[in-house]
Amino acid sequence: MDSFAHAVQLVCVYAIPLIFAITLHEAAHGWMAARLGDKTAVALGRVTLNPLAHIDPVGTIAVPGALLLMSAMTGGGGLLFGWAKPVPVNPNRFRSYRSGMMLTAAAGPISNLLQMMLWALLLKVFLIAGIYEKFLISVCTAGISVNLMLMAFNLIPIPPLDGGRIVSGLLPYRAAAAFDRIEPYGMIILLVLMVGGGLSFFVRPFLMFGQMVVELLI
Repeated sequence: MDSFAHAVQLVCVYAIPLIFAITLHEAAHGWMAARLGDKTAVALGRVTLNPLAHIDPVGTIAVPGALLLMSAMTGGGGLLFGWAKPVPVNPNRFRSYRSGMMLTAAAGPISNLLQMMLWALLLKVFLIAGIYEKFLISVCTAGISVNLMLMAFNLIPIPPLDGGRIVSGLLPYRAAAAFDRIEPYGMIILLVLMVGGGLSFFVRPFLMFGQMVVELLI
């Protein structure tokens, strides 16, 4: 029962920062696309801070919730990830196809970096104000770690992840075309990396940075 209660508590702590981390990531894609000439997401109401416009019942709630419960029940750290409803993008409307795709992809991880900074700022404000309520402090620290984790995951240089789009935009045209051909196998590659521990190896430095930030603030 104690482990179950701990699992429920962990889900409550992570719920708010996780939902915003995932959904605002998608909103950032739509916002950047609009700045670059494609207003498809704007027309569909997807460039909004309202998480309800982006939530995918499976990717935003079920999968992250299950991973959190498993992590709490087993006492392990575990990799936490999820997804929202993808923001529709029409790259043919970009003024520059390749740079438009690259910048639109980069907007997602950048949004997670900014959210991490906001949670760190909020944590510092609480501490300066003498507010040491455990739940609030835990939510702020969760906001720091979960945003860094999602940023790291999405920056893995494998299409269709954002990191893959960024790499494709930086490569010469022919090299980019060859690189993009692995996209149909991208999810299989990610699953292999996950089973083999490769994803944890990539994400760990980001989480260590987050721990360092929390230790400096506290």
